[in-house]
Amino acid sequence: MIKPIALPKANLHLSKKGDSIFVWCVARKKTLLLTPEEWVRQHVIHYLVNDKSFPLGLIISEHSIKVNKLARRCDIVVFGTDQKPKLIVECKAPEVAINHKVLHQISQYNFNLNVDYLFLTNGLTHVICKVNRTENTLEYLEEIPHFSILNLQ
Repeated sequence: MIKPIALPKANLHLSKKGDSIFVWCVARKKTLLLTPEEWVRQHVIHYLVNDKSFPLGLIISEHSIKVNKLARRCDIVVFGTDQKPKLIVECKAPEVAINHKVLHQISQYNFNLNVDYLFLTNGLTHVICKVNRTENTLEYLEEIPHFSILNLQ
């Protein structure tokens, strides 16, 4: 289950109960079953905090929203210091392709949250977009901006 991914190594706190492995989520402050998607999500959280200086207190994992009157959960939403959402992250298991379907999913979430940045990842493939509202397009980026830049948007 635990496979190398294309994100910096994270200092995860793992535990085992019976045949199951669990991970401590620093954002949710609780122990979670370590699924392939959770493996990716936890690495993304640590990457945002440790490499991009995102304040942990502004990162919400499993953020609940309504899309077309249906309850949905964003894997990760990052808020700015102005308490407005700035980034949505959609995490998939490494074996799940990052494709148009995943982009559509995160775009639906963004109708509700209206963020400036979208980050789709399966731990191996990363797609990072900046929403250009003037031209109604997505600008593809090489990496997530540092929090100080994202927070200015």
